[in-house]
Amino acid sequence: MSQRSKSAPLQTPALRGSSVRYFDVLDSNGLRKRAEEHGLDPGNVPEIDYVSPTGDLTIIPEKFRLVFSSHCIEHQPDLIGHLKAVERLLMDGGQYAMIVPDCRYCFDYFLPPSNIAEVISAHYEGRRLHTLRSIIEHRALITHNEPARHWRGDHGKLELEPVKIHAAIDEWRSSNGRYIDVHAWQFTPDTFREIIVCLNELGYIRLALQQIHDTLQDSFEFHVVLTVR
Repeated sequence: MSQRSKSAPLQTPALRGSSVRYFDVLDSNGLRKRAEEHGLDPGNVPEIDYVSPTGDLTIIPEKFRLVFSSHCIEHQPDLIGHLKAVERLLMDGGQYAMIVPDCRYCFDYFLPPSNIAEVISAHYEGRRLHTLRSIIEHRALITHNEPARHWRGDHGKLELEPVKIHAAIDEWRSSNGRYIDVHAWQFTPDTFREIIVCLNELGYIRLALQQIHDTLQDSFEFHVVLTVR
């Protein structure tokens, strides 16, 4: 199989096969432990080929025709830096396919979609860790994660709980440069399209939008394919 791909797995990798290479911030043992903590079957965790606790894709020496990620891009502190790192992994004409949560139908409902100014600012700041703002949002300003309820207009109720906000601040203060895994960005299909097109036109990335498929009824994710041009 000449077409190789890279994927991030946890315990249910979307891609399998001898040509697939896995990258994660945790090694296989770490992923098995995380699966157990969430009541998932650790037996399905694959062997991870490349591990970087900071998500540094530059450790990967290979090039691929396809890079695939599921619910990963919204976690990247520097979105532009991440996209440029993926570009370097792709052969000419290669594709970056991803599954992205739609903030209108997941626990991010009460958070506004991210905008291009935030994306560019994060890049010039050289952001490698999540901000205090993102940690507070993720720990204290989210709601339920049941897409069918969101589609019916049942978004729950946002109640500011000082104890959760204090806990988020304490977590950030005590991290000492350790990466805390939260969402940095919130997208809808339309806002994601606008950001990618704008970044390409501004010359920040070579990746161009090839396909974007809207979120299906009662789902909370949409599908995107970018191509190196």
